[in-house]
Amino acid sequence: MSDIKAAQTHIITADCPSRPGTVDVVTRFLYEQGFYINEIHSFDDTAENRFFIRIEFRADTATAFNREAFCQQFEQRANEFEMQWQLASTPYKSKVVIMVSKHDHCLNDLLYRYRTGDLDIEIPAIISNHPDLEELAKWHGIPYYHLPISKETKPEQEAKVWQIIQDCQADLVVLARYMQVLSSDMCKKLAGRAINIHHSLLPGFKGARPYYQAYDRGIKLVGATAHYVSDDLDEGPIISQGVETVDHCYYPQDLAAKGRDIECLTLSRAVRCHIEHRIFMHGKKTVVFAK
Repeated sequence: MSDIKAAQTHIITADCPSRPGTVDVVTRFLYEQGFYINEIHSFDDTAENRFFIRIEFRADTATAFNREAFCQQFEQRANEFEMQWQLASTPYKSKVVIMVSKHDHCLNDLLYRYRTGDLDIEIPAIISNHPDLEELAKWHGIPYYHLPISKETKPEQEAKVWQIIQDCQADLVVLARYMQVLSSDMCKKLAGRAINIHHSLLPGFKGARPYYQAYDRGIKLVGATAHYVSDDLDEGPIISQGVETVDHCYYPQDLAAKGRDIECLTLSRAVRCHIEHRIFMHGKKTVVFAK
């Protein structure tokens, strides 16, 4: 058992046009190379004629993994199926920059999961347009960048944000209740590597005090959506959603508390799927191979 834990694991993700042999081309190659498959997921989108596969595998611990040789040899097989593929190896801690405003519940949850090792990530920076959560960042030993923003200073502020993201070599940016709309240019720069979270009451209950609006309408479902950032506000490819039923006993503050809990779980689930390479972008939606 100790040998299995010590073995380095690798993740190959691939998609290609649907055709016979798509599973075999990957699994047979791994078998021929002497690898052991720990986990495998696949999906064939018959409507779009597109095939997706994710395989986590490990090598014999006595043999060093030659990444260059692996890629060269597998590329020859993959080309026959017009496969677009990527290879990731563990252990690797994804660098995650978190952006937040004043609401601290999602930030707190991510920091707890980071601190306890539940999320295998590094957090090189926290960026906020308010100073309120600086002490929380300091307690975790994480640099905190307070970058106020106004309509007039937005281009300058976003330029600073982008510089921090680049300096940190961030793999992912998480908008943990960052209550600012990113510019079209910033959305394009962060395409496929920025996750946002919002409550499920959109678009029906926009603006201030959405839970009070929902209470007045007798809402019966409360939830949250985590999605990739896109130029269409709150309409990027959805990664994860959570929902729970509520009833007439829930006052606005109860609805808000329930919503905060669901936001935390939904956002952490989306972050986990991203850092574990479980998400495929597929047009305006995603294919997610969650555990």
